[in-house]
Amino acid sequence: MEFRPHEYQKYAIDYIETHPVSAILLGCGFGKTSIALTAIDDMLHDSFEIRKVLVVAPIRVCTNSWPDEIRKWDHLSDLRFSVAVGTREERLAALRADAEVFIINRENLPWLVEESGLPFDYDMCVLDELSSFKNWQSKRFRAFMKVRPKLKRVVGMTGTPSSNGLMDLFAEYRCLDMGERLGRFIGRYREAFFAPDRRNGNIIYSYKPLLGAEDEIYRRIGDITISMRSTDFLDMPELVTSEYTVTLDEAEREKYDAMKRDLLLRLPDGEVTAANAASLSGKLSQMANGAVYADDGSVTAVHDRKLDALEDIIESTNGSPLLIAYWYKHDLERISERLHKLHIPFARLDKPEDIRRWNSGEYPVMLIHPASAGHGLNLQHGGSTIVWFSIPWSLELYTQTVDRLFRQGQESETVSVIHIVTRGTIDGRIVKALKGKDDTQSALIDAVKVVLA
Repeated sequence: MEFRPHEYQKYAIDYIETHPVSAILLGCGFGKTSIALTAIDDMLHDSFEIRKVLVVAPIRVCTNSWPDEIRKWDHLSDLRFSVAVGTREERLAALRADAEVFIINRENLPWLVEESGLPFDYDMCVLDELSSFKNWQSKRFRAFMKVRPKLKRVVGMTGTPSSNGLMDLFAEYRCLDMGERLGRFIGRYREAFFAPDRRNGNIIYSYKPLLGAEDEIYRRIGDITISMRSTDFLDMPELVTSEYTVTLDEAEREKYDAMKRDLLLRLPDGEVTAANAASLSGKLSQMANGAVYADDGSVTAVHDRKLDALEDIIESTNGSPLLIAYWYKHDLERISERLHKLHIPFARLDKPEDIRRWNSGEYPVMLIHPASAGHGLNLQHGGSTIVWFSIPWSLELYTQTVDRLFRQGQESETVSVIHIVTRGTIDGRIVKALKGKDDTQSALIDAVKVVLA
């Protein structure tokens, strides 16, 4: 197929080629992969600025998106690539292949750097989903920083650069410029731009930006960063979000409040405890969904309010395809049981064949877990409505999952996002927290937004 880039794509391609270090913050549907590949092809075969490229990406993006894009476009037909996934022997064979672009999943980056025994002789690296490197203590971050000085060019790509606030940017931009703009040490970054927020004595749980810190951070990274919103440049459908609120009865509410108040809830089938705030959050989220894991691993049902709401939503759609997002294993089991009872065909989306069957309209309902299906999947041809049975804390996973439907190529004029929210529970706090994080991320994107003439 002939590649006819839009103006924004031409701009992004040129930006990568003229900036040895670049952060490309593009939303879903912009064609980040084709942009990066075109720039790589130009620098390999026209300007001869590079000779060997490493791409680090989520596993599904490695095995599907990058190979598919290379095979799709005529101008990339001479680009030799190798996908290094699978067993150790398969990865070694792929990394020794006669290729120019080597694609590896992010989980195997530490292995490549520290255990493979192969020389790290790449002169360019693309970090697809730069946000995967936001944790400066992670193995992948530390492994990458060991070899970062060997690279002449680094490109970071993501649509969610600061899903948990501006603190994420430290590690991400250190991967790019080795600390030139935001510093080399997380402690100094905190001291310069943040003040303690929530704390318990000497224990600090969160930080908030100092007055003027956001503008200064954006100013520092602006010379290597471009950002574009899909709604600015693409013919996008309308995104409509709504809440379907359910209410617990008195007995169900008492169980929920007891867990919240005492961190301990005695049940007929066992005992559930929450040792700390993070654990409590998970327990309360489970209870809001309708079931909770006991200490022995068994599942205790609390209510069916969300299942009843889901049944109402399915009935109201009159057979239109629904994508249902769940989080816990017992969510999946209980939803599946209800769908079987209603004689509604469905599948769990976790294989390429499931993606094809969803997009071809074979299933009226598909179940999706955000952590395993957030990145790199094109699901816009199968439907235009997503229902959040369980709402995750992670803005990145939330946004990426919604953007599987809300993207270029969506045939419906409207994409509907429905949140099933249990009134008076942690569900409301999660929705509010996601909104707050999105405000921070939107400020970042707007601060470095590209306005094309």
